[in-house]
Amino acid sequence: MLVLDENLPEGQRLWLRRWRVHFSAIGIEVAASGTKDSNLIPVLHRVANPTFFSLDQNFYRPDWAHRGYCLVWLDVRGRQAAEFIRRFLKHPAFDTQAKRMGTVTRVHADGLLYWRVAESSPKSAGWQDK
Repeated sequence: MLVLDENLPEGQRLWLRRWRVHFSAIGIEVAASGTKDSNLIPVLHRVANPTFFSLDQNFYRPDWAHRGYCLVWLDVRGRQAAEFIRRFLKHPAFDTQAKRMGTVTRVHADGLLYWRVAESSPKSAGWQDK
């Protein structure tokens, strides 16, 4: 299940819907609007295998890595969020739910930087579609 933080602009959600990317959103289908970041982690534990996308850097914390979910910090402009969500979901290292679980990932224009559960250093990956 894909879960979008409430800080993603509505226009970006519309693009994802146009591209037939199915998701739930904080403040609408998942958790209450205004839920603090640290309180979203227990919410993610109650959702089946969520991949959570946020524009908030606070979610890029290796100590929050857990096998039951994926955290993605979109280190891009808000108006680029949908494009980078789609690129992330198509990346060979993250193109299935199983590949995403247990990671905390920073998505940015030059590529990906990610931590996996129980690993002591991050890995990086470039974009395959450039």
